[in-house]
Amino acid sequence: MKYPIAIEPGSDKAAWGVIVPDLEGCYSAADSGIDEAIENAKEAIELWIEMALDEGKDIPKASSITDLQKKGGYKGYIWAIAEINPALLSDEIERVNISLPKRVLARLDAKAKSAGENRSAFIAHMAISA
Repeated sequence: MKYPIAIEPGSDKAAWGVIVPDLEGCYSAADSGIDEAIENAKEAIELWIEMALDEGKDIPKASSITDLQKKGGYKGYIWAIAEINPALLSDEIERVNISLPKRVLARLDAKAKSAGENRSAFIAHMAISA
């Protein structure tokens, strides 16, 4: 998945600013230049998507840079593309194997049972809420 980003050039005294126009409220910044700005934007987009999914919100489709430029408001900005791992959007179930000491597994199962969940659901909830 690729999202266009608008990068406001920085200087020796000001950070590089990044806006992700398709994701309302998704911003980022960088101190050392355009490469860092793009990498930081990827992280901001991933966090934005994770929070939106956790809240049950839809993820907007990416616009084209051409369409965004036509809207205006980005004079002097540099356009780039931030590519995000599409697995972030997948709710497909995947079976995994993990290895744990038996005593840890016993604790995990006890906590899952007391929460009214199975082992997999309990682990998933822990990962999302951490």
